Amino acid sequence: MAAFTLVMATRNPGKVRELKALLRGLGFKLKSLADFPDLPEVPEAGESFAANAAAKAREVAKLTGLPALADDSGLEVEALGGRPGVFSARYAGNLTAPRPPGDQDNWGKLLAEMAGVPREERQARFVCEIALALPDGRLFRARGECAGYIAQEPKGEQGFGYDPVFWVPEYGRTMAELAPRVKNRISHRGRALRELRELLRSRREELFEH
Repeated sequence: MAAFTLVMATRNPGKVRELKALLRGLGFKLKSLADFPDLPEVPEAGESFAANAAAKAREVAKLTGLPALADDSGLEVEALGGRPGVFSARYAGNLTAPRPPGDQDNWGKLLAEMAGVPREERQARFVCEIALALPDGRLFRARGECAGYIAQEPKGEQGFGYDPVFWVPEYGRTMAELAPRVKNRISHRGRALRELRELLRSRREELFEH
């Protein structure tokens, strides 16, 4: 069976680890944008996760000539009217600033805004939109969600992003306290990838033989 190359359109090391784990066993040679240091950044200018994922996947497929997998994901908090949403990665500041915001900056701002909000009003959900773009222009999509609450304080060392402040009621822990295999099973990214994984598995030769 031929080993097809698939480019993960991200430089985020945490996201690369998760994607590799979720795509393991399909026989693809996986690369990330770290393998293409000269590629320009693709701005996330869309108004939705789906638009951003599609734009990144299409641009990386065009620039590399290889199938590209991109995701755009983030946190939507009911009490904040859906914020931070598509601005999740840059909630505390511009990513192009001399000192771009880190994970702690972003969830620190979130916790400050949620101060005083009672537990029953702290509902939130992680959302992930994944797009697979092929060099011939075809595009495939998948979506995953994970519901929970915003914790009162950060806990846990696993994961990245808002994981330390995202409370998963089924486990009584934050996402950052869960083992990676558990997180990959229940997370928004895991659910979206399982849907796309089935497409990659069942239509592998058809999609990548060109």
